[in-house]
Amino acid sequence: MATVHLRIGDLVWGKLGRYPPWPGKIVSPPKDLKKPRGKKCFFVKFFGTEDHAWIKVEQLKPYHPHKEEMIKINKGKRFQQAVDAVEEYLKKAKGKDQAHSDDKSKSDKGRKAAKPMKIIEEDDEDAFKGGSSDKPVKDDPHFHHFLLSQSEKPASSMEPITKRLKIIEEDTGSTSIQAADSTAINGSITPTDKRIGFLGLGLMGSGVVSNLLKMGHVVTVWNRTAEKCDLFIQEGARLGRTPAEVVSMCDITFSCVSDPKAARDLVLGPSGVLQGIRPGKCYVEMSTVDPETITELAQVITSRGGRFLEAPVSGSQQLSNDGMLVIVAAGDRSVYEDCSSCFQAMGKTSFFIAGEAGNAARMMLILNMVQGSFMATIAEGLTLAQATGQSQQTFLDILCQGQMASTFVDQKCQNILQGNFKPDYYLKHIQKDLRLAISMGDSVNHPTPMAAAANEVYKRAKALDQSDNDMSAVYRAYIH
Repeated sequence: MATVHLRIGDLVWGKLGRYPPWPGKIVSPPKDLKKPRGKKCFFVKFFGTEDHAWIKVEQLKPYHPHKEEMIKINKGKRFQQAVDAVEEYLKKAKGKDQAHSDDKSKSDKGRKAAKPMKIIEEDDEDAFKGGSSDKPVKDDPHFHHFLLSQSEKPASSMEPITKRLKIIEEDTGSTSIQAADSTAINGSITPTDKRIGFLGLGLMGSGVVSNLLKMGHVVTVWNRTAEKCDLFIQEGARLGRTPAEVVSMCDITFSCVSDPKAARDLVLGPSGVLQGIRPGKCYVEMSTVDPETITELAQVITSRGGRFLEAPVSGSQQLSNDGMLVIVAAGDRSVYEDCSSCFQAMGKTSFFIAGEAGNAARMMLILNMVQGSFMATIAEGLTLAQATGQSQQTFLDILCQGQMASTFVDQKCQNILQGNFKPDYYLKHIQKDLRLAISMGDSVNHPTPMAAAANEVYKRAKALDQSDNDMSAVYRAYIH
């Protein structure tokens, strides 16, 4: 195969992390940005976004020779917007070249043609932003997640992006989804050829479906509120009229709903999942529910010849959007393996817990019990600081420099101080998880006094109409 030589000014397809190749242009890097040592790479600015990064040469392909190939394998509105931005850029460049040629045709006769421009012209910047008529791809958090470094001292959101760039080193080895495998940096996801169904487009489900579609999966969706399906239909999903229809049309159907009752109703209710189950059909329950509900659902699904897996997720709306959830699965191991590309698309890590179905539910309830109790304690600390005349911001600054520093703590506390309780994980859902965890403890005669205390605070917050706010709104239980 002939060696492809690239230079500044060339249009390319750049492969970044686990995301599909994206159109970009090789440009001159900022003067204060050093080139990575070792492997040869180019600085690429991506069309349809305001993102740019160093990309290794083996992850770059010339734009024009591979255009048709990339368009065939990559779908989605944002990708098409990026391609349209390239075409708009080329159209502008052609117009400039024609005007320049007409003006200089006489004086340039017999002279060598000028070398191509090596630096992007300022009036071409709009091409990278995807134009003004459509929502720009820069709003898509997935590019930003990989490009912005997570340094020891969090970078201010107002810093120039060039100060927060990170070199993406792809893992060239094989990845396994059986343990903590960091699939988020694996750039070789091949979508399964199985037809995927998804039931429930709430805070978590919406992000999951979006990432399944971006990674090339064929997805059929259903939601109790049908209007929520519209966005995903525009992105290439198919619409199912009932849960039973989705299951009958698909090989693997995922469900992600709010609580045990909703999970049971979805399977056992009118036009429910059970009516569409046939031998060999797979059903994956991603809702965080109690182990007894999982056991019941597993029994009725397998009684019809279906295959069952539970796969609740740990994370938030933002992590779901970013494809960075943690999946905890149990049940039919062969279904888990069949879901490999789906789990890689939606999460950074997946775990399979041996033993009976219900073990993943137990593990997830314990995890959420710890998280919910921790959030309540942080809210208690913030309000105690205020009550004793201490600066809440100073409390947060000290906390975030100590052993408990984490993105979770920083994000939740900053939102509290700003009075921003937009839901990333509903307060009513974390209270439900605490309640179920306490009940699980009771069933094995294990004390859960910390969770019980936290649960009472969340119940107080619910009484103050905070159910549909973020879990951090537990703070308001302490100030009313």
